[in-house]
Amino acid sequence: MTLELRLMEHVLTLIAPPDGLDDSMLARVRSALTDLGADTLAPTWLDKGRAADLPFAMLSPGQADAAARYLLGDAPIDIIAQSAANRRKKLLVADMDSTMVVGETLDDLAAFAGIKDHIAAITARAMNGELDFKEALRERVGLLAGLPADCLDKTYAHLQFMPGAETLVRTMKANGAMAVLVSGGFKFFTSRVAAHCGFDRDLSNQFEIENGKLTGKVIEPILDRSTKLETLINAAAEFSLPLALTIAVGDGANDLEMIKAAGLGVAYHAKPIVAAEAQARVDHGDLTALLFAQGYKADEFVS
Repeated sequence: MTLELRLMEHVLTLIAPPDGLDDSMLARVRSALTDLGADTLAPTWLDKGRAADLPFAMLSPGQADAAARYLLGDAPIDIIAQSAANRRKKLLVADMDSTMVVGETLDDLAAFAGIKDHIAAITARAMNGELDFKEALRERVGLLAGLPADCLDKTYAHLQFMPGAETLVRTMKANGAMAVLVSGGFKFFTSRVAAHCGFDRDLSNQFEIENGKLTGKVIEPILDRSTKLETLINAAAEFSLPLALTIAVGDGANDLEMIKAAGLGVAYHAKPIVAAEAQARVDHGDLTALLFAQGYKADEFVS
């Protein structure tokens, strides 16, 4: 094996705000890896001043990640170290709330019942793994009994997509990938979000509605963390893909199993329990960071 091929064993990707990276910073990171015994190649810009790749070998991705984080300190730079093989994924499995869209749709719906803060407090505990997801969902929906169903439309009308959401899905789709939206939220929202972004399918829960009002019940069975993992595994099998060619992204505890199982699992602006255990995390950037992590250059993005 030639030296150049061996050096491509791993890649460290740095992603910053516009003009947040420069050649001197990349040189410092490269030097830090070299000091630890790594062989490296010159960095490659994915987006000048914003994102760059640094190929390396003779260190594990975890060692490179730790070295870069120590060197860069509190700088708002996302760091993803991984194998260079199978880097461009062919299946995206994404959470919806606080991942593809800003905020939690159930919390926003609760605003029409005047109990958003109360519902949001339960949501936060469930997403941090402090409560059983299914029981927490039943409790929250139960508090919405009698709410007019047209509040669903009003909630969606105010929904904001996470920056980079459409670009992430459309770019991967344009390059032959499949995309699945899987959420512990509700079909009313996931079907619309999936259609807007270009997902191939969506899986989620269903409100029980009678006489134009929410009954306060969720139609069973409830989709939860185990269903998300099953969705990743089953979709990969359906498309004859190894898990190494999958990417999963989410922010809450019920996303953790699918994040850990995916070829590249990303905790996106995630709860502490998820950020601590995920293979990779994006703490600062938008969802286009997942494209840079796959080696896409900015001029390849599809808006």
